[in-house]
Amino acid sequence: MQTTQTLTLANDQISRWHSFATQDEINQAAVARILQAAHEAIAQYGSFLIVLAGGSTPKSVYQLLAKEQADWAKWHIYHNDDRCLPVDHIERNSKMARDAWLNHVAIPQEQIHDIPAELGNVEGAKAYATTLEGLRAFDLVLLGLGEDGHTASLFPGQALDNSADAVPVFNSPKPPTDRVTISQSRLNNTHGVLFLVTGAGKQNAVNDWLNGVAIPATLIAPKCGVDVYCLGVKF
Repeated sequence: MQTTQTLTLANDQISRWHSFATQDEINQAAVARILQAAHEAIAQYGSFLIVLAGGSTPKSVYQLLAKEQADWAKWHIYHNDDRCLPVDHIERNSKMARDAWLNHVAIPQEQIHDIPAELGNVEGAKAYATTLEGLRAFDLVLLGLGEDGHTASLFPGQALDNSADAVPVFNSPKPPTDRVTISQSRLNNTHGVLFLVTGAGKQNAVNDWLNGVAIPATLIAPKCGVDVYCLGVKF
């Protein structure tokens, strides 16, 4: 069973909240949303630009996508953030996405744009900003929500850097301390946003979000609004 509620927050963020009863329901709904966004974007633009999130719930979604049929040749893959670790490190978001999904479908390798975080946060951010330069608006951005309210590698209490499409992160409160993230302004340049929020541990962050506390998730406020798929939290 799914319930839905639409809210407009003080910062004009339009958020559509969708509650699911089981992990399978939220996974299937996310897959359906991604495939529908791809179909619509390819019909309109001839390509589909999706930004991926890390985490266990996205991983389950990616594993399901690996079994789907799609016009993979027209998909272009980006990442909202990544950790400054070796390319093959188990905690790299890019490795997780490749292992769970991208290595199993026919997306051309040159259309899979991993963040070169192994270069370090400064050089990795410069390189990824170049990759994103001149790119049209994303079609769909996938995001998660941390227990502290962070999303991508935009953390509470840290100075917001919108100097480029991709920016370095220093002193992350979650290890490793060095990361690269797509900036808030570039994440907002999209036709769709899907937050995947699962687990009772996220309840305080959800409460803050709904009560207008300025957590990083509320910074993502494109004109199209955001959809929040929830499991295990109340709104």
